[in-house]
Amino acid sequence: QLQASGGGLVQPGGSLRLSCVASGFAFDDYPIGWFRQAPGKEREGVSCLSSSGDSTYHVHSVKGRFTISRDNARNTVSLQMNNLKPEDTAIYYCARLRSYYYCTEQPGFNSWGQGTLVTVSS
Repeated sequence: QLQASGGGLVQPGGSLRLSCVASGFAFDDYPIGWFRQAPGKEREGVSCLSSSGDSTYHVHSVKGRFTISRDNARNTVSLQMNNLKPEDTAIYYCARLRSYYYCTEQPGFNSWGQGTLVTVSS
């Protein structure tokens, strides 16, 4: 089970830090991804981090602004979001990547947590 938190209302240019806490499985065996879904749009992969934390993926639109990290001792993956833009407004979810799938393969993710809403607006 995964639980995302940390969303809220922030002005353009602001920052937020999202957290995804895992329970019930061997957390450090799995890559974890962050996704988002804006109103009327399909769910989009945002960032992904390998089980060891040494390999990352970010969608082009967030490169240089978002940083993904993990603390395996605390079963937590964080998404630091800086220089937020109105187009970052969405519900953000975290999920676990199954074996033999890549971070860019959304069907490979399961154990979706409930999302956390991020609203970027002045």
